[in-house]
Amino acid sequence: MKKINIQGKDYVPVHERLMEFWKNNPSWSIRTEIMESPDGTVRFKASIFDEQGILRATGHAEEKEDSSFINKTSALENAETSAIGRALGILGIGIDTSLASFEEVANAMKDEPKERPAFGFDDDREWMTQAQFIRTIDRFKSGEKDIIDKAIKTFRMRRDLKEELLKMKGGNGNG
Repeated sequence: MKKINIQGKDYVPVHERLMEFWKNNPSWSIRTEIMESPDGTVRFKASIFDEQGILRATGHAEEKEDSSFINKTSALENAETSAIGRALGILGIGIDTSLASFEEVANAMKDEPKERPAFGFDDDREWMTQAQFIRTIDRFKSGEKDIIDKAIKTFRMRRDLKEELLKMKGGNGNG
């Protein structure tokens, strides 16, 4: 499975985990359902069943609408994808040391106080989180070609992340 290195740790995106899952389990099924959606929060459950219909893994995820650039339009999809990723993780697909998905860790990190860089200008844009970075890549690979430009315009980000996005888009990373 292809991995993305983020801050020294390898992450296997959910689409890679899904390809691995279907390659090894073509007769199994994944079923998703919305658990509830109170007050702008979307909660999803993903269940994985084997060929006999026996439940083998379950994953849950929650996303808050308008909590990020991506969730303004795709909180439902992100919650579903995260739930599937967690269920696949429970099966041992795409994880090495921790069951927590990359999105879960990134969301927890998002709530921590952010350090302000020592620049001589004000930029009040939010810093791009690791989860937003991964989702931007996933959306670009899914055919949403303008998402990289939107993300760069909307978020502050570390230079290496910006360069990686521009490289994916076909730029030289010097913009």
